[in-house]
Amino acid sequence: MYRYTDFDRHFVHQRAAQYRDQLERHLRGQLGADEFRPLRLQNGWYVQRHAPMLRVAVPYGELSSRQLRQLARIAREFDVVREGPFAGQGGYGHFTTRQNLQYNWIALKNSAEVMDLLAAVDMHGIQTSGNCIRNITSDAFAGIAPDEIVDPRPYCEILRQWSTLHPEFAFLPRKFKIAVSGAEEDRAAILWHDIGLQLRKNEAGEVGFEVFVGGGMGRTPIIASRIAAFVPWQQILVYIEAIVRVYNLYGRRDNLYKARIKILVKAEGQKYFDAVNAEFAALLAEQPSLIPEAELARVSACFEMPEGVKPEASVPQDTSDTAFARWLSRNVHGHRVAGYRAVTLSLKRVGIAPGDCTAEVMEAAASLAEQYSQGELRVTHRQNLVLPWVREADLPALFQAARAAGFATPNAGRLTDQIACPGGDFCALANARSLPLAAEIAERYQDLDEVEDLGDIDLHISGCINSCGHHHSGHIGVLGVDKDGTEWYQLTLGGSDGSRLSGTAQAGKVVGPSFAADEIADAVEAVLDTFKTERQAGERFIETLRRVGHEPFKLAANAVRTSTARA
Repeated sequence: MYRYTDFDRHFVHQRAAQYRDQLERHLRGQLGADEFRPLRLQNGWYVQRHAPMLRVAVPYGELSSRQLRQLARIAREFDVVREGPFAGQGGYGHFTTRQNLQYNWIALKNSAEVMDLLAAVDMHGIQTSGNCIRNITSDAFAGIAPDEIVDPRPYCEILRQWSTLHPEFAFLPRKFKIAVSGAEEDRAAILWHDIGLQLRKNEAGEVGFEVFVGGGMGRTPIIASRIAAFVPWQQILVYIEAIVRVYNLYGRRDNLYKARIKILVKAEGQKYFDAVNAEFAALLAEQPSLIPEAELARVSACFEMPEGVKPEASVPQDTSDTAFARWLSRNVHGHRVAGYRAVTLSLKRVGIAPGDCTAEVMEAAASLAEQYSQGELRVTHRQNLVLPWVREADLPALFQAARAAGFATPNAGRLTDQIACPGGDFCALANARSLPLAAEIAERYQDLDEVEDLGDIDLHISGCINSCGHHHSGHIGVLGVDKDGTEWYQLTLGGSDGSRLSGTAQAGKVVGPSFAADEIADAVEAVLDTFKTERQAGERFIETLRRVGHEPFKLAANAVRTSTARA
């Protein structure tokens, strides 16, 4: 993991002190709500439906057990409502699809103290909100994946440092998201981002980036377009600067919904590309911000294998225990170091919202990381945790410990490993609740044999058009919409995040009119029943859907309508 320098640590502590001063002036009435709003947003503090919400940055998803224990402390001591109509709520964090952690119940008056606690373990909420370059995301298996071309983490860290409080990019037309992948398979959904970066090596073995621009979900889902086939790694900051400069200059500021770079790229096409490349050439002709070899070497040294990790002989596993065998096949993943595996700790449990993690659960995960994974964890965009450094010899013991702590549900990539945003239960932007639907589907499909039989399915649920639940990229996607103050849900089929299973990134297609809240779970079940009827031997859901088309699934979903049934 990246090791903070004295400068890094001083920077974060100074930022926390600055926020404390701003908060105190606001609470004294010396700083009005409108003046305070951009200041709190720059540090990750929102005002949500019931209480403030804090978004904590977990850069490129990498987290230490020490940091996770501090997050647990914050959940226990500060994310709890002590009095009023919501007394007893809280005590947990929510891992998001962008590898962040959110708290929903921290009182604003305590926010400065929380910022100090985060700074004490080299964490913060800087640029997790606002119209700036947000948290840099990456492959949760970066640095350990067998199919990795180049480890993206050092480049992610350099990007993070470069973009943090960059004066030119602090007030962009809209929020701006960057994802980086260094493997053959795209596990970071890079084509769904404002900028997607794919690390490559050319014929000479030199490292560079294939650059994509203009992707995004939301009201208008658009897949990013390739703007550059190969940018040498030394020049990538310059190229990104050119992209963001042109966007900053020409991006719409008069219309919130048309302000994202995807709209500019779609409207201007080659004209935008030409402007970026002209700006890139001009910047290179000046004194460009090339990444020095020494700086890459310094940062890369932080991501070397942990001390004590060395190749070992493979250890055959006794799979006579069905539960252990199933866990091995679903939640245990390949590794670039012989004798090691990466292990998914499932946060998907009946009765608990996807991604939610109580203080006790966080501490249990931290203990597993300390005992079995060199004190390191990863946050995935599927809202789970990963232990990246597990010895094969330790897998049986880890399974027992994970099962005792509730982490061993063998459903990674399956139907019940669903993605869902907090939705209308918490978010002030949401049109409908997403968590009750996620809970109902989890309740209906508790039979592990049935879930196993259904195979790999990406089910994604968003409570509003902002698409925090990534519904556009789900094989089955659900979007909450509002009609005259009532919750309704659109059903989409055939989306893809760009992974090997799903194929080229694309948005799902809407299945007819919206469903009422009491119909949508039945519609999802009807779609799954149709899959079981239509599939061929060994065929996965997305493969069957593409082979037979949407019509059989659409007819099945519409057949279960009750309140929205048409005569």
